[in-house]
Amino acid sequence: MIKRLIGLGLLTLVLLGFESCKQHHTPKARGYYRINFPEKEYVGFEGLYPYKFDYPKYATVVPDTSVNAEKYWINIYFKELNGQIHISYKKVDGNFNQLMEDSRKLAYKHTIKADAINERMFYDENSRVTGVLYEIKGDAASPMQFFATDSLEHFIRGSLYFNAIPNQDSLAPVINFVHQDVIRLMESLRWK
Repeated sequence: MIKRLIGLGLLTLVLLGFESCKQHHTPKARGYYRINFPEKEYVGFEGLYPYKFDYPKYATVVPDTSVNAEKYWINIYFKELNGQIHISYKKVDGNFNQLMEDSRKLAYKHTIKADAINERMFYDENSRVTGVLYEIKGDAASPMQFFATDSLEHFIRGSLYFNAIPNQDSLAPVINFVHQDVIRLMESLRWK
């Protein structure tokens, strides 16, 4: 009798287990992490450099110490966003056309992965700053590059990179956020 009750109890548990398996569960869709962006606030970058500009307070400017770095090259690090803008500076000395062509070629090297490359012109007659912002759409390694110059003495080139696998969908909010910072940098750029 006890064996029979135990057997019926086990049989009931097994049947209940099979019955509960009939519920269908749908897995959650893949999503991306929520990013809390800092508030926009800018400070001036100045020093012993032939240029000055505004950069975000949540970023850090450090001299470029890479092997090929030249004098006046810097990096603007966005620690919380895991990215940086590399800034290189060249003196214009009969090489203006070559500097412009090199900048264009470096931006268009991303054509392999880019869906589109938009060029946005900048011109400020009062500060003698002319430039082009390359907005590189798609899964390219650098979503934004630019150059600015006075065409007589100074030439700056910048490129934005993130320490992540290029993915347009996941990086879009961060790229849009930093896009405003790059525009502010270009608009506030002044030569010394």
